[in-house]
Amino acid sequence: MEIILKEDVANLGYKNDIVTVKSGYGRNYLIPTGKAVIASPSAKKMLAEELKQRAHKLEKIKKDAEAVAESLKDVSLKIATKVSATGSIYGSVGNIQIAEELAKLGHNIDRKIIVIKDQVKEVGNYKALVKLHKEVSVEIPFEVVAEEA
Repeated sequence: MEIILKEDVANLGYKNDIVTVKSGYGRNYLIPTGKAVIASPSAKKMLAEELKQRAHKLEKIKKDAEAVAESLKDVSLKIATKVSATGSIYGSVGNIQIAEELAKLGHNIDRKIIVIKDQVKEVGNYKALVKLHKEVSVEIPFEVVAEEA
C-alpha cells in the first residue's frame, strides 16, 4: 500500500515522502494517527504541486540545517557521570544528556534528532549522530568520564 507521510516517521521516511508499507500498518496506525494519507493519484498531484511551491522554502530550511551542522562540526563533548569501581556507569548516557551538554555550549538541539547507535554503559569515547535534515547530519564525538566528588 502506498502512502504519503504527513510528518517524519522514524525508520520509515520523512514528511511528504511516498512510501510503501503493509496495509495493516498503514490503515491501523499511520492513517488514523494522522501521520499519513493514502497515495491516490489526486493526492500525488496535490503533493507534486505543493512541493513545487515549497521548493524555495525547503532550500532555506536545508541551508539553515547546513549552517547548524557547520557550527556543530568541531564540537566535542565530555559527559561526567557516576561510575562504579569497575568502570561501568550507573544507568546509561542517552540523547537527553547529549542535548543538555549541547545546550550548555549554546546549541539548542532537540533530543529527538540525536541518535546514539550503541548503548553507553561504560566510561569511554562514543559518537552521536544529529540528524538535522533528511540530507544533513553531523557526527558528534563525546567522552564519558567519571564524575568527581
